[in-house]
Amino acid sequence: MTGNAARAFDPSTDSKQLVAAELAGDDVSLLDFARKAGRNIFSVIPEATRTQTYLRGPANMHYVCDPAMITELLAGVGRHFPKSSFTHNVIGPAVGNGMILSEGQKWRTQRHRYAPLFAARNLPVLTSHFAGTGEELGEFFAKANGKVDVADAAQEATLTNISRVMFSGNEAVSKQDVRNGMRRFTDYISYMSLFDLMGLPKWMPRKKWLKSKKPIHSLRQLARDVIETRQAKRHETPEDFLDLLIEALESDSEDIDTTVDNLLTFVAAGYETSANTIAWGLYLLAMHPETQSMIRQEVLRACPSGAIAFEDLQKMPLLQAHVRETLRLYPAGALFARDATERTETNGVIFEKGDVIMFPVYSLHGHEELWDAPQEYRLDRFLDKTYPRGQYIPFGDGPRICIGAQYAETEIMVLLASALCRVSFEMTGDVLPAPVLTFTMRPGGPIVLTAKSLG
Repeated sequence: MTGNAARAFDPSTDSKQLVAAELAGDDVSLLDFARKAGRNIFSVIPEATRTQTYLRGPANMHYVCDPAMITELLAGVGRHFPKSSFTHNVIGPAVGNGMILSEGQKWRTQRHRYAPLFAARNLPVLTSHFAGTGEELGEFFAKANGKVDVADAAQEATLTNISRVMFSGNEAVSKQDVRNGMRRFTDYISYMSLFDLMGLPKWMPRKKWLKSKKPIHSLRQLARDVIETRQAKRHETPEDFLDLLIEALESDSEDIDTTVDNLLTFVAAGYETSANTIAWGLYLLAMHPETQSMIRQEVLRACPSGAIAFEDLQKMPLLQAHVRETLRLYPAGALFARDATERTETNGVIFEKGDVIMFPVYSLHGHEELWDAPQEYRLDRFLDKTYPRGQYIPFGDGPRICIGAQYAETEIMVLLASALCRVSFEMTGDVLPAPVLTFTMRPGGPIVLTAKSLG
């Protein structure tokens, strides 16, 4: 399946063949890497990463798909290896000193400060906001009652959630202004400079410098305004993520600039990733109508009327398994990297100081040695089954595992469940986009499905 380009879906011949990213079929030289990676990183990840557990890349790059090595490099001997320099170069101007890029004691302090915000005890409050957006999303699909771009609809829904739980409280700014600002912000950080990817010195001119930084400056100012406005009008009991964020700010010595950095970090990490998972999840359900029907019945049994509450999600194991299988096939964080800061040997492989260690999650999750029929959708993979550590890492692993993993899974489940209560989804004859990878893995174009109102 890998290597398929975008194509028209033909239910009579390939109803179960899933659209896939196109990886590099031949060895990738450093020149090829520099020339292609800025447009789509998938084009430089070797196809062999799906059959080999370790592969040497160009220059000082290594690709690792061995679960034991991954665990050692993320949670063991390499647990202190920093995010790669090209990651800093690509998103550093947008998220500053936020937790996603900070290292050492600065990172530990921020992780400790913000971990309670994402604790399970706060998810019921956030779920109430997600449920409101979910009802709106379901109504949108029901009114469409025909072809609809679910990728665009999912982006609008997750943007609405961010507006509600992270940017609420500033009546002077409309929700649409917030959403437009976040779209421009995400588009800006998704641009990949070849020089950044190659790790060339920061003083060397980048084409990106010609792009206006207005989207970053505008959203940073908006974030500061919203924080200061809410500080002046605190709720007695936290009602959303922003209340929780300010509670952490005022109970610690963090300056407001770092708080803005982290607010934008959470935006950058959580908006497009959740939206894309929802879109791919709806696509997979359209491809598997019997599974879609089973999950819909589960949702209706768990929540027969009214908005979905956090406790309802515990009664939806099929939906949870579907979300996890979606993240296996289409992981939003399809690749991440670390820089080795000292000479390290793991499983007979030597990483020298300064080497770049690539973790191609997309290849790992579809690896032929690790998964049975890896390119097929199988709901039961995540029903009462466990896998070796390092084999399934949609949110990373080790100390720097995504702090918002449970937040994201909750949001995705609520929005999918809300949509399934109102409509059924079917495939159309429209071209399906292959995944592309820049800052996150995203569809290469619209995902058009038919939404049919259930009445």
